[in-house]
Amino acid sequence: MKALKLIIVGILFFLVSSSHAQVSVSVNFGSPPLWGPVGYTDVSYYYLPDVEAYFDIRANMFIYLDGGAWIHRSYLPSRYSNYDLYGGYKVVMNDYHGNTPYIFFNKHKKQYAKGYVNKSQKTFGCKPGKGNADSKMHYKGQSDKKEYQGNEKSKGYRKKGSKGKNK
Repeated sequence: MKALKLIIVGILFFLVSSSHAQVSVSVNFGSPPLWGPVGYTDVSYYYLPDVEAYFDIRANMFIYLDGGAWIHRSYLPSRYSNYDLYGGYKVVMNDYHGNTPYIFFNKHKKQYAKGYVNKSQKTFGCKPGKGNADSKMHYKGQSDKKEYQGNEKSKGYRKKGSKGKNK
């Protein structure tokens, strides 16, 4: 009888613990990144024409070609360490809901060539810069110590001491 009570208590404890964990996971699942375009909270992917990569919103991962294989990483490769996720154009993939958006890569690469811009995009958050030390960038090995001058709300961000606009 005592053993049966212990088993029942153990099962109840396990059920309560697992249901709590499920709630925690689902709350944080699929939040758009701060650099994502405003107004598209129900999509799964962005295509980034300038780096020929996808961003999986649900998994918070970049998907890009590396050595002929599609790689899923939480960062872009180092060759894009200077790429501005806030300033770069994001093609919102409203029409795709599967798990392999890159099956249409040749079409996307042709339709949205490097430098493609359809219209101005507002992002969820402000671009990290001086005074915003706890911001996370999604580049492997990128320093968070870049300084920007000027108004962060303006469209043209300049590295401190540089001339012209960065894109």
